Amino acid sequence: MPINRFSCRNRTQAILFLVIAALLWSSGGLFIKVVSWHPLAIAGIRSFFSALVMGLFFGARAVNFSRAQLAGAAAYAGMVTMLVVSTKMTTAANAIFLQYTAPVYVALLSYVLLREKISRGDWWMMGLVFGGMTLFFLDDLSWGSLAGNLFGIGSGLSFAAFAIALRLQKGAAPAGSVLLGNLLTFLIGIPFYAAPYPDAAGWGALVILGVFQLGFSYYFYTEAISYVTALEAVLIPVIEPVLNPVWVFLVLGERPGTMALIGGAIVLVVITARCAMKAGRS
Repeated sequence: MPINRFSCRNRTQAILFLVIAALLWSSGGLFIKVVSWHPLAIAGIRSFFSALVMGLFFGARAVNFSRAQLAGAAAYAGMVTMLVVSTKMTTAANAIFLQYTAPVYVALLSYVLLREKISRGDWWMMGLVFGGMTLFFLDDLSWGSLAGNLFGIGSGLSFAAFAIALRLQKGAAPAGSVLLGNLLTFLIGIPFYAAPYPDAAGWGALVILGVFQLGFSYYFYTEAISYVTALEAVLIPVIEPVLNPVWVFLVLGERPGTMALIGGAIVLVVITARCAMKAGRS
């Protein structure tokens, strides 16, 4: 029986839910960094705990196994898995800022799959963002950091595919795709659930990642999204990419490179401004 005790009932509550979701998402970089285990194992166990939360809140009613929902689940699994790999291989700032390039790929995929025209403003957004992305690769990178950046881009591409799949579900809430995507991510991780296992602190971080950073965050986001304006839905979640590297720096002292910071600022400002402009006209 799904739990509905914390259902959203008005816009004020929805804004609070969005803020909570963004704050929970922003903790991902820190807790992923502190777990000493294979990144695919981290992604799988995190999604296992998240699936338990989503199942408690939404139950089987969220799942219809439509093609669009299954496509969304596959894209979600790619998004969360590659973000974990990216966070482990490069800085948390690089990983989250590169994932945040997803709106660029949404515009391109919408043109290819949905035959939607790309506006002049979107072309400008893509040019500036791709220019900002090149700065991530101008720092003094090791092979691991370079690969981590590429996985960050892959996470952004998967995020875009997830967004397109939700649109193909004709406005359906993302709960079904998220629940199935978490189960798929857990299955992908099975070959990597091997020793040496995390210590007690690592398991605690995994529980926090699954239950709160991924599980409760998507519940709050799913409940809030239909009560807020398009502009609020764009601007409030920007809390995540801003705070994610801040937590990692404050606790672990990880510093992204200067060029990466400049590139991240370009990506963040350009995409947020463009999405805000589009939302303001909707």
